Amino acid sequence: MPKKGPSKNISRLNEDIRRELIDIMGGMKDPRLKDGLLTITRVDTTSDLSLCRVHVSVLGGQTDADAVVKALNAAAGHVRSVIATRMHIRRAPQFQFIPDGSAAYAAHISEVLSHL
Repeated sequence: MPKKGPSKNISRLNEDIRRELIDIMGGMKDPRLKDGLLTITRVDTTSDLSLCRVHVSVLGGQTDADAVVKALNAAAGHVRSVIATRMHIRRAPQFQFIPDGSAAYAAHISEVLSHL
């Protein structure tokens, strides 16, 4: 019978990383991150903890999602070191930030439905 512990642990780790990332991003000084609403929609960490894909969504503001993702990927090393310190883990995963258009799509659908 397969173990279910590791997947539960990864899910818990993903949620902990998500919570820490929200706090870290709130304190970042990059102006591209201050314009609009930045949301972390999903965090996926590989089972060997080598990579963490963070899906982000940007609503409103003048900065597009690609510029925000570029800024976050440029700061990925800093984010990794802060996560390692805060979460007291020996080896923090590498972070890869990916744009997620699902929130923008949902807002668009809501707007279309309101006009019907």
